[in-house]
Amino acid sequence: MKQRITVLGSTGSIGTNTLDVVARHPERFEVFALSAATQVDALLAQCARFAPRYAVMASPEHARELAERCKQNGLATQVIQAQDAIEIIASHAEVDVVMAAIVGAAGLAPCLAAARAGKRLLLANKEALVVGGEVFLQAVREGGATLLPIDSEHSAIFQSLPEDPSTWQRRVDKIILTASGGPFRQRDPHTLREVTPEQACAHPNWVMGRKISVDSATMMNKALEVIEARYLFGLPPRKLDVVIHPQSIIHSMVQYTDTSVVAQLGTPDMRVPIAYGLGWPERVASGAAALDFHALGAMTFEAIDDHGHPERFPGLRLAWEALEAPAGTTAVLNAANEVAVASFLERRIRFDQIHALNLETLSSVAVSKPESLDDLLALDQQARSSAQRIAQRLA
Repeated sequence: MKQRITVLGSTGSIGTNTLDVVARHPERFEVFALSAATQVDALLAQCARFAPRYAVMASPEHARELAERCKQNGLATQVIQAQDAIEIIASHAEVDVVMAAIVGAAGLAPCLAAARAGKRLLLANKEALVVGGEVFLQAVREGGATLLPIDSEHSAIFQSLPEDPSTWQRRVDKIILTASGGPFRQRDPHTLREVTPEQACAHPNWVMGRKISVDSATMMNKALEVIEARYLFGLPPRKLDVVIHPQSIIHSMVQYTDTSVVAQLGTPDMRVPIAYGLGWPERVASGAAALDFHALGAMTFEAIDDHGHPERFPGLRLAWEALEAPAGTTAVLNAANEVAVASFLERRIRFDQIHALNLETLSSVAVSKPESLDDLLALDQQARSSAQRIAQRLA
């Protein structure tokens, strides 16, 4: 039988790449539901092509527009306008697979709904773990969900680890996440205050959304990925490391206790980890170009501060500090960073003030261990309010 798929965030880069892979395997997959934030035209086109049973938009206004245009175009897709519509399509009894590609903390609630419903959850929303932490993992365990990472780094780690998770603690010495270094890897850090949103979003290797691109430029994406790796793979923070690999060919590595290293290589194309998640434990064609080792140039590696400027990526160390702090601190860091990046993209703060805002928010919010989704959302809102006040002062 075909696997029925819900794609949360279907008009973003992960969502469109997911649908590209799905379209290559009509005998294996069918689209059950799609969701988007505001891009009515794009979601309408996807509904016309994939004929999902349901579609959801983030706001009632956009949902009404999509429903009317589906009707005008003779499409059978039903647009759900309920307040919990995204959770409905993530946990629906007829859904087998959920691609969680909503950016930011907004993706937490539907991820929890899918986990509790026991779905195969393809996690491209790192915030579900960064914010949700143990609350999210408990939902996965209780629901009997299958959690598969889609971030290229975490997918690479998962592919490089032993099949039996019970052996990871004793067999693995270190997980090494690779980072491209972003567009400012060799830039004089004293000039970073002059960086524009356009420059920060011009990633040298990957085509990504604006928020993720800025995170790559500050290396906060890698800080969040370190936190995500801690929760995904259950290894202590001291066993997590980051190395700059500008070519983005090796996507991450696992070093074993005998010092041997297993790495996953591939072209920088998100369809590869997406296809791995969709097909696991089998492998299916992704549509990505294969590596040509005859044409491949040198692969190089650098320490984060190889060029003698540790201040270039100050946000990266916040990952380990947040993991050693009380539970819930990672949620505060994520909320602060979302506000900081949005403020930068809106040109209200400078690029070099993103770290300052994150740091000050962490010190301004008192954290108590979250026990539920309501606790997480309350903590997230408290951190955002604090970050907004700080952003206004910095502006």
